[in-house]
Amino acid sequence: MSARYRTAAVNRDGGDGVSSVIGGLEVPVSSPLARDFDATASNPEQLLALAWVTCLNATAQAVVAGERRTVVRVEVELHPAAAGSGYEFHVDAYLSAEGASIEETAEILTAAHARCPVSKLLAAASTVHVHPEEYRAG
Repeated sequence: MSARYRTAAVNRDGGDGVSSVIGGLEVPVSSPLARDFDATASNPEQLLALAWVTCLNATAQAVVAGERRTVVRVEVELHPAAAGSGYEFHVDAYLSAEGASIEETAEILTAAHARCPVSKLLAAASTVHVHPEEYRAG
């Protein structure tokens, strides 16, 4: 099967410097663990949150076929790794759907999480969770 879309990114600087999409977007990055952390730059936690929040809500919109508004919020935390060395992400996604009960919202979330490509990458991680919540517009 042929790819529907392809992109590539490169980073030559590590956690502090620039990450870029080849032939396009350049993103200044700064590690939140660095002594000279630049709060105006981005970091992997933010980029992961943006990737999943965008993908999961776009998929939720496909699930509801435009019949209601959905809002997705993703929170990413960096923790020392529970096993081994280094760090791990703890990631939670929250979905709400306008005019839906919490049970209906849970069904939308389950369907969207099963279809979203980023969700598929994250689904097996023990530190990743999804939650339905009451709708709020903002």
